[in-house]
Amino acid sequence: MAGAKLDEIDRRILAELQADGRMTNVELARRVGISAPPCLRRVRTLEEQGYVRGYHADIDPRALGFEVHVFAMVRLISQSERDLSAFEQLARGWTLVRECHMLNGEVDFILKCVSPDLSTFQRFLTEELTAAPNVASVKTSLVIRGAKDEPGVPFDVVEARARASA
Repeated sequence: MAGAKLDEIDRRILAELQADGRMTNVELARRVGISAPPCLRRVRTLEEQGYVRGYHADIDPRALGFEVHVFAMVRLISQSERDLSAFEQLARGWTLVRECHMLNGEVDFILKCVSPDLSTFQRFLTEELTAAPNVASVKTSLVIRGAKDEPGVPFDVVEARARASA
């Protein structure tokens, strides 16, 4: 996909959808400067090609009582592919874990967790995460406040790269 050539209209469609995935096709077409039918065809093609993975509402966790946000750095005993995959499968099943990323370096995984309170997170940490097979150690950092939380990709960089390669 990264090698596929997107034209300027496709890139503008993606940028607009990333900014507001709820807009109507008619509004999207107006913003990118084409009529609605070809716009819809392009959106469907971008979805089929995997550029658009889905549409989601951006829910404020704190508004629903999830006051505790924690990053957990996990080291495993074994880094065999089988063990890495097994840990990823476990992480997918833990509802407090909202993101799981495999890292290069001293830490094997970083998990972004949300919890309604510290006791709920502590229970998850002691009963599930540190008790999981192959977990050597877990270090946690409680989020005090967030300064930036931007989803997606920076389209100004996408456009600059497109201009440079043209």
